[in-house]
Amino acid sequence: MSIYDFVVKDNKGTDVPMSDYKGKTLIIVNTATGCGFTPQYEGLQDLYEKYRDKGLEILDFPCNQFGGQAPGSDEEIADFCNSRYGVTFRQFAKTEVNGDNAEPLFKYLKEQKGGVMGSKIKWNFTKFLVNSKGEVIDRFAPTTTPEKLKKALQEVL
Repeated sequence: MSIYDFVVKDNKGTDVPMSDYKGKTLIIVNTATGCGFTPQYEGLQDLYEKYRDKGLEILDFPCNQFGGQAPGSDEEIADFCNSRYGVTFRQFAKTEVNGDNAEPLFKYLKEQKGGVMGSKIKWNFTKFLVNSKGEVIDRFAPTTTPEKLKKALQEVL
């Protein structure tokens, strides 16, 4: 099993094979629009603008499992992110990251990098760093700002 074996839905309901990202470095993050960490969208966008020409892709998976902090439709979430933070990286359909209905991609990510909470994702804005070979390199807590990912990102790019 590899990260490239998964297919996820984007925020328009289109199937997206993760194999589309072969050869790219990825930050995969579960997000929310009404969270104390929501301003991290700005830092994520800054990373994307700085490193996309070097092969970075940021994959944004809104998640409403933590305090109902991602209300609204996929379209409303995208509109919010675009108008408030100028987000241009790819956004996906609202996703569950824990429990029986967790997106299989997130089950896989958690198996690869359990983190301090074991296999459970603690909160919004948990970030996974995946290298260009599809290997899950690291997992970062919600409190780790995008700016603090620069060093790890530069080592992988």
